[in-house]
Amino acid sequence: MTRSITLRRPDDWHLHLRDGAMLEGVIGDTSRTFARAIIMPNLVPPVVTTADAEAYRGRILAALPQGHHFQPLMTLYLTEHTSPDDVARGKESGLITAVKLYPAGATTNSHGGVRDLAKAMPVLERMAEIGLPLCVHGEVTDPEVDIFDREAVFIERVLEPLRHRLPELKITMEHVTTADGVDYIRNAAKNLAGSITTHHLIINRNAILVGGIRPHYYCLPVAKRESHRLALRKAATSGSPRFFLGTDSAPHVDPLKECACGCAGIYTSINTMNCLAHVFEEEGALEQLEAFASLNGPAWYGLPANEERITLVRRDQPVEFPAKIETGAGPVTVFDPMFPLYWEID
Repeated sequence: MTRSITLRRPDDWHLHLRDGAMLEGVIGDTSRTFARAIIMPNLVPPVVTTADAEAYRGRILAALPQGHHFQPLMTLYLTEHTSPDDVARGKESGLITAVKLYPAGATTNSHGGVRDLAKAMPVLERMAEIGLPLCVHGEVTDPEVDIFDREAVFIERVLEPLRHRLPELKITMEHVTTADGVDYIRNAAKNLAGSITTHHLIINRNAILVGGIRPHYYCLPVAKRESHRLALRKAATSGSPRFFLGTDSAPHVDPLKECACGCAGIYTSINTMNCLAHVFEEEGALEQLEAFASLNGPAWYGLPANEERITLVRRDQPVEFPAKIETGAGPVTVFDPMFPLYWEID
């Protein structure tokens, strides 16, 4: 049995840090482990201009615990009024790493997102020209489409036509949740990759619904049936450069999760690497963990892999994590993978 594994320090290619007291409460769990992270822009109000992103980056760096070394990679929230020139200036300055497409109403704080993609086409055309990636929340919001089918329908109705129109646009299909998404990415000729979350490798929809409604397993895109989870595991552990880690760690205070209309989001920053080591060990693929967590993402975004290393050690006794963390905004429940974790960052 493998007792330890050393890999380059990982990055998180999809992260929600929120703002204010919540930012201050959760940033340390990320910066303790990850060297960089793509920061989601769906604040209230959202990060829609380069100036907004610069200000938000300043608040993130100010909230870092002393001695932590962490680089926030900033994104812009795409709207139908986003300025192509502002996006280009952000890319040229080195501040903006990607632009995020939220279909309006798809997830938390997405009401200001895109309803008519044609109206955002001038920005997307400029992004294709300058090589700035588009990160997509890959779901349609048509109320007639079953929530478990929204990713597959998005591929058919939105993503395939967009890629046909702008084949040079580099697109990250974030938090892939279906075998449909995995196959679509794997079969793409170029300019398409996908991030996979920690929790979608571990839970299926039964975790949310069996034995009572369990709101702390509710996320968007929602967890799917078991066959999709297994497809995600196969993709993540395959070593394919098309797939990499994006935790989509999304903190909400417990009162906003445990209510009649609870928020979508699972908080995994604190124990992601422990969970991933367990998953990759189960799949007999520990040797592929570095590619998924540390190498494929930087290569996709045109950045160097981190030189610093971390070592994960397999303990004889389970590693304990708090059930909740306390933040200035309120308590946040930590993701429970429903099995003991023996791997720990040494």
